[in-house]
Amino acid sequence: MPLDQGFGKLDTSSPSVPAQQIIDNFTAKESEFRSAMGNYTYERSVKVETIDDDGKVDGQYYQVTDITFDPSGRRYEKVVFAPQNSLQRVSMSPADFQDIEQRLPFVLTKEDVGQYDLMYLGKQQVDEVDTYVFDVKPKVMEKNKRYFQGRIWVDQKDLQIVVTNGKNVPDDTRKGHEDLSPPFTTYREQIDGKYWFPVYTRGEGVLHFMGGNGYLSQDVHMRETLKYAKYKRFGSTVKITFDGQEIGQGTGNQAPPPQQQPAKPQ
Repeated sequence: MPLDQGFGKLDTSSPSVPAQQIIDNFTAKESEFRSAMGNYTYERSVKVETIDDDGKVDGQYYQVTDITFDPSGRRYEKVVFAPQNSLQRVSMSPADFQDIEQRLPFVLTKEDVGQYDLMYLGKQQVDEVDTYVFDVKPKVMEKNKRYFQGRIWVDQKDLQIVVTNGKNVPDDTRKGHEDLSPPFTTYREQIDGKYWFPVYTRGEGVLHFMGGNGYLSQDVHMRETLKYAKYKRFGSTVKITFDGQEIGQGTGNQAPPPQQQPAKPQ
Protein backbone atom coordinates (compact mmCIF):
# COMPACT_ATOMS: atom_id res chain seq x y z
CA MET A 1 0.00 0.00 0.00
CA PRO A 2 1.58 3.32 -1.02
CA LEU A 3 2.53 5.74 1.70
CA ASP A 4 2.89 9.21 0.24
CA GLN A 5 0.64 11.82 1.78
CA GLY A 6 1.96 13.10 5.11
CA PHE A 7 5.32 11.30 4.83
CA GLY A 8 8.45 13.45 4.51
CA LYS A 9 11.79 12.58 2.95
CA LEU A 10 13.65 9.66 4.50
CA ASP A 11 16.89 10.76 6.21
CA THR A 12 19.24 7.78 5.93
CA SER A 13 22.05 9.26 8.04
CA SER A 14 23.16 7.34 11.14
CA PRO A 15 21.13 7.97 14.31
CA SER A 16 22.64 9.93 17.19
CA VAL A 17 22.34 6.83 19.41
CA PRO A 18 23.02 3.21 18.34
CA ALA A 19 20.13 1.59 16.48
CA GLN A 20 20.13 -1.34 18.92
CA GLN A 21 19.61 1.08 21.80
CA ILE A 22 16.59 2.53 20.00
CA ILE A 23 15.24 -1.00 19.49
CA ASP A 24 15.76 -1.92 23.15
CA ASN A 25 14.03 1.25 24.32
CA PHE A 26 11.03 1.18 22.01
CA THR A 27 10.32 -2.56 22.45
CA ALA A 28 10.31 -2.03 26.23
CA LYS A 29 7.86 0.85 25.74
CA GLU A 30 5.72 -1.35 23.46
CA SER A 31 5.55 -3.96 26.26
CA GLU A 32 4.30 -1.24 28.59
CA PHE A 33 1.76 -0.15 25.97
CA ARG A 34 0.43 -3.70 25.45
CA SER A 35 -0.11 -4.05 29.20
CA ALA A 36 -1.86 -0.66 29.36
CA MET A 37 -4.13 -1.49 26.41
CA GLY A 38 -5.44 -4.45 28.41
CA ASN A 39 -6.99 -1.91 30.81
CA TYR A 40 -8.99 -0.06 28.14
CA THR A 41 -12.43 -0.60 26.70
CA TYR A 42 -12.99 0.28 23.04
CA GLU A 43 -15.08 -0.40 19.95
CA ARG A 44 -13.70 -2.28 16.96
CA SER A 45 -15.41 -2.40 13.57
CA VAL A 46 -14.27 -4.86 10.89
CA LYS A 47 -15.27 -4.68 7.23
CA VAL A 48 -14.01 -7.19 4.66
CA GLU A 49 -15.15 -6.68 1.06
CA THR A 50 -14.64 -8.37 -2.29
CA ILE A 51 -14.55 -6.09 -5.33
CA ASP A 52 -15.69 -7.11 -8.84
CA ASP A 53 -14.04 -6.19 -12.15
CA ASP A 54 -16.12 -3.00 -12.33
CA GLY A 55 -14.83 -1.81 -8.95
CA LYS A 56 -18.10 -2.52 -7.14
CA VAL A 57 -18.50 -4.40 -3.87
CA ASP A 58 -20.00 -7.85 -4.52
CA GLY A 59 -19.65 -9.32 -1.03
CA GLN A 60 -19.15 -8.04 2.50
CA TYR A 61 -18.45 -9.21 6.04
CA TYR A 62 -19.12 -6.53 8.66
CA GLN A 63 -19.04 -6.70 12.43
CA VAL A 64 -18.90 -4.16 15.26
CA THR A 65 -17.59 -5.42 18.60
CA ASP A 66 -17.28 -3.82 22.02
CA ILE A 67 -14.17 -4.91 23.93
CA THR A 68 -15.19 -4.36 27.52
CA PHE A 69 -15.26 -5.79 31.06
CA ASP A 70 -17.95 -7.51 33.09
CA PRO A 71 -18.71 -6.35 36.69
CA SER A 72 -16.06 -8.71 38.06
CA GLY A 73 -13.40 -7.09 35.86
CA ARG A 74 -13.15 -9.98 33.38
CA ARG A 75 -12.39 -8.83 29.83
CA TYR A 76 -14.72 -10.00 27.07
CA GLU A 77 -15.91 -9.13 23.55
CA LYS A 78 -19.54 -8.33 22.81
CA VAL A 79 -20.81 -8.21 19.21
CA VAL A 80 -23.15 -5.20 18.93
CA PHE A 81 -23.83 -5.21 15.18
CA ALA A 82 -23.38 -7.97 12.61
CA PRO A 83 -25.50 -7.93 9.43
CA GLN A 84 -25.72 -11.02 7.24
CA ASN A 85 -22.35 -12.06 5.82
CA SER A 86 -22.59 -11.77 2.00
CA LEU A 87 -19.07 -12.95 1.09
CA GLN A 88 -19.28 -15.63 -1.60
CA ARG A 89 -15.87 -15.83 -3.29
CA VAL A 90 -13.90 -16.03 -0.03
CA SER A 91 -14.62 -17.01 3.57
CA MET A 92 -13.33 -15.79 6.93
CA SER A 93 -10.85 -18.30 8.39
CA PRO A 94 -9.60 -18.70 11.99
CA ALA A 95 -6.29 -17.16 10.81
CA ASP A 96 -8.21 -14.11 9.54
CA PHE A 97 -9.77 -13.55 12.95
CA GLN A 98 -6.41 -14.00 14.67
CA ASP A 99 -4.91 -11.42 12.32
CA ILE A 100 -7.72 -8.98 13.19
CA GLU A 101 -7.23 -9.44 16.93
CA GLN A 102 -3.45 -9.77 17.15
CA ARG A 103 -1.45 -8.88 14.04
CA LEU A 104 -3.18 -5.99 12.27
CA PRO A 105 -2.73 -3.82 15.40
CA PHE A 106 0.93 -4.91 15.42
CA VAL A 107 2.79 -4.49 18.73
CA LEU A 108 6.51 -5.34 18.87
CA THR A 109 7.40 -5.97 22.51
CA LYS A 110 10.66 -6.88 24.18
CA GLU A 111 9.20 -10.37 24.68
CA ASP A 112 8.59 -10.85 20.92
CA VAL A 113 11.42 -8.91 19.28
CA GLY A 114 13.73 -11.93 19.39
CA GLN A 115 11.58 -13.54 16.68
CA TYR A 116 12.40 -10.74 14.21
CA ASP A 117 15.28 -9.15 12.34
CA LEU A 118 15.12 -5.34 12.42
CA MET A 119 17.02 -3.09 10.02
CA TYR A 120 17.33 0.62 10.76
CA LEU A 121 16.50 2.68 7.64
CA GLY A 122 16.58 6.26 8.92
CA LYS A 123 14.43 9.09 10.24
CA GLN A 124 11.25 10.39 8.66
CA GLN A 125 8.53 12.87 9.51
CA VAL A 126 4.98 11.50 9.48
CA ASP A 127 2.57 14.44 9.54
CA GLU A 128 4.09 16.41 12.45
CA VAL A 129 5.65 13.39 14.18
CA ASP A 130 9.40 12.68 13.97
CA THR A 131 9.98 8.95 13.64
CA TYR A 132 12.62 6.25 13.36
CA VAL A 133 12.00 3.81 10.48
CA PHE A 134 12.73 0.07 10.59
CA ASP A 135 12.21 -2.85 8.25
CA VAL A 136 10.95 -5.92 10.12
CA LYS A 137 10.96 -9.56 9.06
CA PRO A 138 10.70 -12.86 10.94
CA LYS A 139 13.97 -14.69 11.59
CA VAL A 140 12.39 -18.13 11.25
CA MET A 141 8.77 -19.01 10.46
CA GLU A 142 7.65 -21.90 12.64
CA LYS A 143 4.90 -24.18 11.42
CA ASN A 144 1.34 -23.04 12.19
CA LYS A 145 2.51 -19.59 13.30
CA ARG A 146 1.90 -16.23 11.65
CA TYR A 147 4.22 -13.23 11.71
CA PHE A 148 4.41 -9.63 10.52
CA GLN A 149 6.76 -8.60 7.71
CA GLY A 150 7.11 -5.01 6.54
CA ARG A 151 8.00 -1.58 7.88
CA ILE A 152 7.30 0.32 11.10
CA TRP A 153 7.59 3.99 12.08
CA VAL A 154 8.48 4.65 15.74
CA ASP A 155 7.86 8.00 17.43
CA GLN A 156 11.25 9.43 18.44
CA LYS A 157 9.90 10.97 21.64
CA ASP A 158 7.41 8.42 22.96
CA LEU A 159 9.23 5.39 21.48
CA GLN A 160 6.07 3.65 20.31
CA ILE A 161 4.98 2.46 16.87
CA VAL A 162 2.80 5.04 15.11
CA VAL A 163 2.46 3.44 11.65
CA THR A 164 2.78 -0.18 10.46
CA ASN A 165 2.91 -1.16 6.77
CA GLY A 166 3.31 -4.73 5.52
CA LYS A 167 1.54 -8.06 5.56
CA ASN A 168 1.03 -11.14 7.68
CA VAL A 169 3.11 -14.15 6.65
CA PRO A 170 3.23 -16.88 5.60
CA ASP A 171 0.24 -17.31 3.30
CA ASP A 172 -1.12 -20.84 3.05
CA THR A 173 -0.76 -21.61 -0.67
CA ARG A 174 -1.78 -25.28 -0.67
CA LYS A 175 -4.32 -26.00 -3.40
CA GLY A 176 -7.80 -26.18 -1.96
CA HIS A 177 -6.57 -24.85 1.39
CA GLU A 178 -5.39 -21.37 0.45
CA ASP A 179 -5.49 -18.81 3.23
CA LEU A 180 -4.24 -15.52 1.79
CA SER A 181 -4.26 -11.95 3.09
CA PRO A 182 -3.62 -8.53 1.49
CA PRO A 183 -0.94 -6.02 2.53
CA PHE A 184 -2.15 -3.49 5.09
CA THR A 185 -1.35 -0.24 6.86
CA THR A 186 -2.25 0.48 10.49
CA TYR A 187 -2.21 3.98 11.95
CA ARG A 188 -2.12 4.85 15.64
CA GLU A 189 -3.08 8.00 17.54
CA GLN A 190 -2.07 9.17 20.99
CA ILE A 191 -4.71 8.49 23.65
CA ASP A 192 -4.69 10.12 27.10
CA GLY A 193 -1.50 11.95 26.16
CA LYS A 194 0.68 8.88 26.75
CA TYR A 195 0.07 5.78 24.63
CA TRP A 196 -0.31 5.38 20.86
CA PHE A 197 -3.35 3.18 20.19
CA PRO A 198 -4.40 1.70 16.81
CA VAL A 199 -7.26 3.67 15.28
CA TYR A 200 -7.40 2.66 11.61
CA THR A 201 -6.27 -0.22 9.41
CA ARG A 202 -6.71 -0.51 5.69
CA GLY A 203 -5.63 -3.47 3.59
CA GLU A 204 -6.19 -4.06 -0.10
CA GLY A 205 -4.88 -6.37 -2.80
CA VAL A 206 -5.68 -8.91 -5.48
CA LEU A 207 -5.24 -12.43 -4.09
CA HIS A 208 -4.62 -15.35 -6.43
CA PHE A 209 -6.34 -18.57 -5.37
CA MET A 210 -5.07 -21.62 -7.24
CA GLY A 211 -8.18 -23.72 -6.62
CA GLY A 212 -8.25 -27.45 -6.03
CA ASN A 213 -10.72 -29.93 -4.54
CA GLY A 214 -13.27 -28.95 -7.16
CA TYR A 215 -12.64 -25.19 -6.91
CA LEU A 216 -11.55 -23.13 -9.89
CA SER A 217 -8.55 -20.83 -9.69
CA GLN A 218 -9.48 -17.17 -9.40
CA ASP A 219 -8.15 -13.72 -8.60
CA VAL A 220 -10.08 -11.95 -5.86
CA HIS A 221 -9.77 -8.21 -5.21
CA MET A 222 -10.14 -7.81 -1.43
CA ARG A 223 -10.34 -4.79 0.82
CA GLU A 224 -10.20 -4.74 4.62
CA THR A 225 -11.06 -1.77 6.82
CA LEU A 226 -10.76 -1.79 10.61
CA LYS A 227 -11.60 1.11 12.91
CA TYR A 228 -10.94 1.37 16.62
CA ALA A 229 -12.84 4.00 18.61
CA LYS A 230 -14.21 5.06 22.02
CA TYR A 231 -11.07 4.20 23.99
CA LYS A 232 -11.71 4.57 27.71
CA ARG A 233 -9.68 3.36 30.61
CA PHE A 234 -11.60 0.84 32.69
CA GLY A 235 -12.94 2.45 35.89
CA SER A 236 -13.21 0.65 39.22
CA THR A 237 -14.35 1.69 42.67
CA VAL A 238 -11.68 1.33 45.34
CA LYS A 239 -12.61 0.97 49.02
CA ILE A 240 -10.21 2.43 51.59
CA THR A 241 -10.04 0.65 54.94
CA PHE A 242 -8.11 1.16 58.18
CA ASP A 243 -8.03 -1.42 60.98
CA GLY A 244 -10.72 -3.39 59.16
CA GLN A 245 -13.16 -0.47 58.89
CA GLU A 246 -14.12 1.32 55.70
CA ILE A 247 -13.19 5.01 55.91
CA GLY A 248 -13.92 6.11 52.36
CA GLN A 249 -13.83 5.19 48.71
CA GLY A 250 -12.49 6.62 45.50
CA THR A 251 -12.66 5.89 41.84
CA GLY A 252 -9.48 4.62 40.28
CA ASN A 253 -8.38 4.05 36.71
CA GLN A 254 -10.47 6.88 35.29
CA ALA A 255 -9.28 8.48 32.08
CA PRO A 256 -9.39 12.12 31.02
CA PRO A 257 -10.90 12.91 27.61
CA PRO A 258 -8.78 11.40 24.79
CA GLN A 259 -6.21 13.66 23.16
CA GLN A 260 -5.55 12.79 19.54
CA GLN A 261 -2.36 13.63 17.70
CA PRO A 262 -1.23 13.33 14.09
CA ALA A 263 -0.09 10.18 12.25
CA LYS A 264 -3.49 9.26 10.88
CA PRO A 265 -4.96 8.54 7.45
CA GLN A 266 -6.00 11.43 5.26
